[in-house]
Amino acid sequence: MSEQIDIEKELDEGRKPGNQTFFKKNSKNILIITRGHPFERDSFFDMIDSLGLNWSHIEHPAAQSFLKKENLKNFDAILFYDMPGLNFDEFENESKFFIEPPKEYKKDLIKQLKEGIGCVFLHHSIAGWPSWDEYSNIIGGKFLYKSGKIKGRECSDSGYRHFVNYKVSAVGKHQITKGLDDFELEDELYLSHVFEKDINPILISDYSFTKNNFYSATNALKGKMNSNENWEHSDGSNVIGWTKSYKNSAITYLQFGDSAKSYKNNNVRMLIRRSIDWVIKETKELKKV
Repeated sequence: MSEQIDIEKELDEGRKPGNQTFFKKNSKNILIITRGHPFERDSFFDMIDSLGLNWSHIEHPAAQSFLKKENLKNFDAILFYDMPGLNFDEFENESKFFIEPPKEYKKDLIKQLKEGIGCVFLHHSIAGWPSWDEYSNIIGGKFLYKSGKIKGRECSDSGYRHFVNYKVSAVGKHQITKGLDDFELEDELYLSHVFEKDINPILISDYSFTKNNFYSATNALKGKMNSNENWEHSDGSNVIGWTKSYKNSAITYLQFGDSAKSYKNNNVRMLIRRSIDWVIKETKELKKV
């Protein structure tokens, strides 16, 4: 039997969202990066406010010149809720559809991960920078809008399905999921690529990750929403949350987070808050080694 937890109490600790224009000492300061995929802004930032953290927000393309040591020195972690590297107006032209990240951005991000900064990736962030292979290695998985190579192997485009009702369960033992009971959630799920050899799974879904339960991302971009016509895809992983490390930085990925209904779920809020706490703490440990 799992340990009883008081979700409201956890979320209430330090819950005083600031309108401050300064970095608060002895408090956790989080940088949030967005853009590249639509989301319900008011509901999302209501959720962020509920976490009891001090946060700042930056969007692409400005974010691509921001990840420098002097800019990040006051931040304890980065929350990625972005999906850069795709130009949806140029879907038919592959050379213009995929946008290579600026060299300086790649250099800056890798440098900061070597220096050590905790990173939490949410939902659609797994589809970001598709032309930069190392980015998927940082996260621990990849979503493909078009067929392409992953770790040297040809793979078909990934699948999506909105408004899925499924059960979330903890797997293994981890600080992020300590005491968590199974819970129901309605959210979008992905049939994508999870690098299971490189990650530590912490959350699974009871949904069946087979092609008949998902729709082709490429078909959607062609205007055929909710279609798996002429689409083939191997069965996928039911892991929807994991931890890992990259260089001297702790990483967490959580697949949920598509809609206001998900943002308002107290278990989702708690898991995001705990993920942030964990990457901060674990990164400090990694930097000691």
